[in-house]
Amino acid sequence: MNAGHLKRRPLARILALMLALGAPALGLAQSGKEAELETRIQLLEAQLAELKALVAEQKAATAPAPAAGSPPPIQSTTITPGAVAGSKFTVGGFVRTEMMYTRTGDGELADSSAGRDLYLPGAIPVGAPDEGSADYDSTIKFSRLWFGIDNVSDAGDKVTARVELDFFGGALGNEVATNTYGATIRHAFVGWNQWLVGQTWSNFMDVAALTEAVDFIGPTDGTIFVRQPQVRYSNGPWSFSLENPETTITPFGGGARISSDDASVPDFTGRYTYKAAWGHLSGALLVRQLKYQTAGANGFDDTQVSVAGSLSGRYNFDASNDLRFAINGGGGIGRYLGLGIASDAMLDANGKLDALDGIGGFVGFHHAFSPQLRGNLYYAASRYDNQRANTGTGVTERVSSISANLLYSPLPKLDIGAELRFADRELESGVDGSLTRLHFLARYSF
Repeated sequence: MNAGHLKRRPLARILALMLALGAPALGLAQSGKEAELETRIQLLEAQLAELKALVAEQKAATAPAPAAGSPPPIQSTTITPGAVAGSKFTVGGFVRTEMMYTRTGDGELADSSAGRDLYLPGAIPVGAPDEGSADYDSTIKFSRLWFGIDNVSDAGDKVTARVELDFFGGALGNEVATNTYGATIRHAFVGWNQWLVGQTWSNFMDVAALTEAVDFIGPTDGTIFVRQPQVRYSNGPWSFSLENPETTITPFGGGARISSDDASVPDFTGRYTYKAAWGHLSGALLVRQLKYQTAGANGFDDTQVSVAGSLSGRYNFDASNDLRFAINGGGGIGRYLGLGIASDAMLDANGKLDALDGIGGFVGFHHAFSPQLRGNLYYAASRYDNQRANTGTGVTERVSSISANLLYSPLPKLDIGAELRFADRELESGVDGSLTRLHFLARYSF
């Protein structure tokens, strides 16, 4: 059947249908015979059925053929049926395997220590020069998975949500047989336009200034590193947040650190970031209420306000070389700096809080040897102004480390890396300890 005939035939059928529609009325008016009317209705129904079949045949003949080699759709319905129409769902993450050879000069890292999985400066063993140790560890705990959904309304309002998980911190097995770990939450937040509510990086932390490292964090000794629930408002270069408070305290005379959740107001942060072709420069302010309250006749009840600041950035010399840095310091900065190397405050002899001053920072140089090979050299350190009369001499006075790494990407999204680190830690008493680590990484991102 040629195309012209295919187009003419429906028209002829439609005309026949119109005549058939008129015929029953004429027949009824002329004869009034019900049998004749029934016959004509049946004829009409047959012609209508034929017309429907012909239209379906014509649509099938004129529909565009699928592109050669096109895969069939994975599913016929949306993956997020409960979402607003037009929402975009994304999923990503990476599979990460790490192998570490660690040598400590003044004692051994406990098997249960998080310092066996990542560089934790506050956990470097000290004070046992004849009890050095060498350990090999391997883990997949920092493999990661995240889910996101975004929607932009007709009015231009943007809503986004993200949930991100890894497997660090929730052990369900052991290294004897299963090496299983429970999924643990990293980020979970909702943002709309300039607002964000939920858990993510503290606004006091400049993620864009961090050096590229094989270790989970890298310049841990001197960097701000905190994730916590918050409400954040951003407008251009400015951002402000109210974040979950928590006070860490060294008891009078030293001893096990106290964690207090007694604060009645959130931590406040403000940040300004200047961006240019050469990189960025960012300054931040942290204002906190430090509070400790216990019941009973000999209970504690004291509150202090502390203030800390941060200056960080990245300078791009060219496409292959850049410098990254941060300097952080002030009162009550302990929980935010270096994964809590020091406390936020000390208790004095009268049971009053005294905010602990600290200062830390890092500087790192990044160089790309080729599109596949790159390297980083970075130094990080921090120091804390402990009042020995309050804290004793068993607390950390300073930590530092220097590291160098190479990362190679033989295929897109596949990274293989090696990093060498030399680190040391010293207590107020002058007792110190050292750590040397050779760290290997294999990671595939998706």
